[in-house]
Amino acid sequence: MIRSRPALLLLSAALLAPAASARDAAPAAVPVAAKESADTAAEPAVVKTLRAQGVEFMGTFETPVGLTGYAGVAGQEPLAVYVSADGQYAVVGTLVNAKGEDVSAAKLKELVQGPMGQKAWAAVEGSHWIAEGKADAPRIIYSFSDPNCPYCNHFWQAARPWVESGKVQIRQILVGVIREDSANKAAAILGAASPVDALLENERNFAKGGIKPAPTVPAEVQAKLRANEMAMLELGFQGTPGIVFKDVSGLVQLRSGMPQGKDLEAVLGPR
Repeated sequence: MIRSRPALLLLSAALLAPAASARDAAPAAVPVAAKESADTAAEPAVVKTLRAQGVEFMGTFETPVGLTGYAGVAGQEPLAVYVSADGQYAVVGTLVNAKGEDVSAAKLKELVQGPMGQKAWAAVEGSHWIAEGKADAPRIIYSFSDPNCPYCNHFWQAARPWVESGKVQIRQILVGVIREDSANKAAAILGAASPVDALLENERNFAKGGIKPAPTVPAEVQAKLRANEMAMLELGFQGTPGIVFKDVSGLVQLRSGMPQGKDLEAVLGPR
């Protein structure tokens, strides 16, 4: 992280090497475009190096210290990069002023978090989900869930007061990744006359083994589960539950695993 002294001096826990040496260390697995676009061709050398290392840049902004700010994203994490005038060096982290205020926060939210959130929301909206709760609930929460996942079941139980009061609708995006019969249980739920009732059966009887697995997984269900799993991985979730929701300001947020303590209310909203 970059910290500042009162005179707005920049420190960094990740001061990047000059562009020439960084290029030498670039991962060989990163594909190189056959022809650079006009925009990327004009970029500073260190920015090109960071792109080759997997950082995606989504815009630039001015700073009060003479460095050009680049709003980027690495994986699913917003990233501020401050580039020197000669384009050979960059400092990665947070730029604060004498009051301790993050001068890049608003720009990262505008240029990175907003667009990333919209992309994530579109991905979960377009997935194959089962809705539980009132259709007009003021808060919609998407949860990537495996029928055999105990933490998914803990989240389902913890959310009962919000769902039953009509404040939250949870849209379960089923995947089959934990155990051999996970996909078969997902098939039993998705293939039921009432998928939501089958989902509730699995959750209510989870301690007793949950729903009875389907004997086979039809091709159309396999396709849905694969698509859901791909969406989960693309959003950076490595396991279940993977939760996507909008906070009180409308900003899309992601949570990996069962929310703990006060964060549960941050996810579900006021009780």
